[in-house]
Amino acid sequence: MQPIQMVQTADADTTAAFDVIIDVRSPGEFAEDHMPRARNLPVLDDAQRAEVGTIYVQESRFRANRLGAAYVAENIAHHLRTAMADWSPTTRPLIYCWRGGNRSNAMATILQRVGWPTAVLHGGYRTYRRQVQDELYEQTCPVRFVLLDGDTGSAKTEILARLAERGLQMLDLEDLAGHRGSLFGGLAGRQQPSQKMFESRLLTALKAFDPSRPVVVEAESSKIGDRMTPPAVWRAMQAAPRIEIVAPRAARARYLVSAYADIIADTERLEAAFARLPIPPSPARLEAWRGLIGAGDFETLASALMELHYDPAYARGRRKDGRPALAQIAADALDEANQSAIADRVAGLVSGL
Repeated sequence: MQPIQMVQTADADTTAAFDVIIDVRSPGEFAEDHMPRARNLPVLDDAQRAEVGTIYVQESRFRANRLGAAYVAENIAHHLRTAMADWSPTTRPLIYCWRGGNRSNAMATILQRVGWPTAVLHGGYRTYRRQVQDELYEQTCPVRFVLLDGDTGSAKTEILARLAERGLQMLDLEDLAGHRGSLFGGLAGRQQPSQKMFESRLLTALKAFDPSRPVVVEAESSKIGDRMTPPAVWRAMQAAPRIEIVAPRAARARYLVSAYADIIADTERLEAAFARLPIPPSPARLEAWRGLIGAGDFETLASALMELHYDPAYARGRRKDGRPALAQIAADALDEANQSAIADRVAGLVSGL
C-alpha cells in the first residue's frame, strides 16, 4: 500500500499528474472559488459544517469532533458508492480542503486504504490561493496584449468572438467576470463570480495562451461590474497598443438596442441603471427617457445615454492615456457584415505584431 503523498505546490504542471482533483470543502466554500479541474465531494455540507463549528465554540470540542466524524464518515461512504464507484484501481486523486488539515486527511486516509494512490495538497486551498495572488498581483503578466478600443456600442465583444474564429488569441474579460462592463452590464441569467473565482478563471485563461503571440482584449476599465482586474493584468493592458473602432453614434445606438434586448425588456433594470449614473439625470430628462421607453424608441434613448455619459467617459479615458492608437478602423454600420470586415482588419493588424 502506497503512503499518502504530500504535494507542496498547486501549479498546473504538478496537478496535471493527477486524474482527479477533489475539493472536500463545503459546497459554499467551493462555490466561492476552487482549483481548476476540481470536483466538489464535500465531507461536510454547509449546514453540517455550521452545526459542528457552533458546537465546537459554544459547547464541547469533544462533542463537535464526534459529530463531525460521524458526518464525515457518512459523506465519504456516499461518495464511495456514487462519485467514485467507477474509478479504476490506478486513478490518482489529489485532495485538498481549506488548509490541508482534518477534512482532506480524513478523505485521503480512506482512499489510500482502499488502494488508490492518493495525494493531499499541503496547505490546502490556501496554497493554491497564494499562488494565484502571487501571479496576478506580484509577478509580471507574461501575455502581450493588444487592446480593442471604441466607444460604447462599437460591437467589441462580438468582434472579439470573430477574432477567435479567425485563429487569434483573445481574452473576454466580460465573460470571465459575468458582466458587460457598464451600468447596464449584468448578463442575463448570470451572477458575477466572486473576486477569487474571477481571478482563478482569469489565470486559467492566461495559462492557456501561447506567450509568443499577442492576445486581443477589450479596452475595459479596471473594474468590470463589481470585479477588479488584478494589478499584473491591468499593468499589461495599460502598456498595450490599441486598435480603435470608430462608428457613428446612430450606428452604435442601433447595435445596442439589439445587444441589450434583455435589458430593454425589463423596465425595472433600466430604471435601476438610471439611478447609478454618475451624473444623475434631472427630473425632466428622466421623464423624457421614460417617455422614450413607453414609445419603444430605444435607439433615441441609447443615443441620449451615450451623449450624456458613455462617450464623454471614454473621451476622458483616452485623454488620460495620451498615446495615439495603433490604428483606427472606421465603420458606417455595425451589422454582421461590417463586424466581419472589422474583424478581418483587426486580424491583419494583430498578425503583424
